[in-house]
Amino acid sequence: MSQASLRLLDGGMGRELQRIGAPFHQPEWSALALIEAPEFVLQAHQAFIEAGARIITTNSYAVVPFHIGDERFARDGRALAERAADLARQAASGSIEPVTVAGSLPPALGSYRPDLFDHQRSVAIHRELIAGLRAHVDVWLAETQSSIAEVRAVVEALGVEPKPLWVSFTLLDEADEPPRLRSSESVVDAVRVAIELGARAVLFNCSQPEVMAAALSSARDVIRSVDQTIELGVYANAFPPVNTQAKANSTLLEIRSDLGPESYLHWSRSWVAAGASIVGGCCGIGPEHIAQLHTHLLPQKEVVSP
Repeated sequence: MSQASLRLLDGGMGRELQRIGAPFHQPEWSALALIEAPEFVLQAHQAFIEAGARIITTNSYAVVPFHIGDERFARDGRALAERAADLARQAASGSIEPVTVAGSLPPALGSYRPDLFDHQRSVAIHRELIAGLRAHVDVWLAETQSSIAEVRAVVEALGVEPKPLWVSFTLLDEADEPPRLRSSESVVDAVRVAIELGARAVLFNCSQPEVMAAALSSARDVIRSVDQTIELGVYANAFPPVNTQAKANSTLLEIRSDLGPESYLHWSRSWVAAGASIVGGCCGIGPEHIAQLHTHLLPQKEVVSP
């Protein structure tokens, strides 16, 4: 894969909102700024675009009952999703370079919690999000998917949908062979199902940088076996390892001190070498990290003197 084909995704919206002073606490997480101060969401999108991201993700990840509560979701969920999509589109439209808007479809019932999955409820939640996001997004990004069942629910909620579907899985942070999702299902099985369900790209996110290369290798083998053109991507987080007993949203996780922009660039080079054509960051990865990737992974345009 040539460097010219690489596209940069944005970084972690929640921690960037916290960093720039937006309203931010649990359980609402990144949805709080969307509710109370949406100008900060626009500012964060613009910062990632200025850093070099050419794919930005709607700030709809926490627009689910798990974060904002059942009552608020029933009343405002669709409108908040529409606001998130509109803000991303505003930021993309203000860019000189073309920017793709990815509609974030998160785990409906809690990150890292495949044990909480309920198919019918998940489909219903995603249908509300999709209805709000649809008018302003270019692709659908089912992200931080801990199990194959979560992806099946997203696909059912989407129905007959002309916009491309990208599926991004989160992995067990403990190095494992073969690499596995947080449900303990194998990456091989997950990628195979994602392709069968029509995914145009398979990514891995919200996991340690150390476990991504093995997942890419497994995914690449599956893609070769089915002889289809499927993009691969990675956007890791900067959290310390999260064990399987951790309760999602129970505490604000620390950010690793060894994953600054230069270190993250090192990992990103390995993902590109392993076949990733979409690279960005998840929780704790900010515009400064994306700027480093933009400077060192992409061909730089020559400045011609007048």
